[in-house]
Amino acid sequence: MAARSKQDERIANMTFSSVYPHYINKVEKKGRTVEDLHRIIEWLTGFKGKKLQKLIDDQVTFEQFFNKAQLNANVHLITGVVCGYRVEEIENPLTQQVRYLDKLIDELARGKKMESILRS
Repeated sequence: MAARSKQDERIANMTFSSVYPHYINKVEKKGRTVEDLHRIIEWLTGFKGKKLQKLIDDQVTFEQFFNKAQLNANVHLITGVVCGYRVEEIENPLTQQVRYLDKLIDELARGKKMESILRS
């Protein structure tokens, strides 16, 4: 296994539960709902309801979170720039998956229609 960059390592070890409240705050500030956020998370990872809450309660890392996920078959359709990086060009798979989630949440906060966000 190739050595990860410091940023990749930091992302891998960050807990999903530590970032989740920021996701909620971001979407609610823009007039979207927690249900919208959960719909996006479910589309990307397959996690919904009690399973998502358990992962939050268990304080899993992003690495554990995405290792347990069943990524949507259309994840390759998520493109664009997040944090100065094109998500489709990120080489580290875990970092790319986290940035996919970031991109979807950014689109939700910017007011895009759910059908567009979910690539349907």
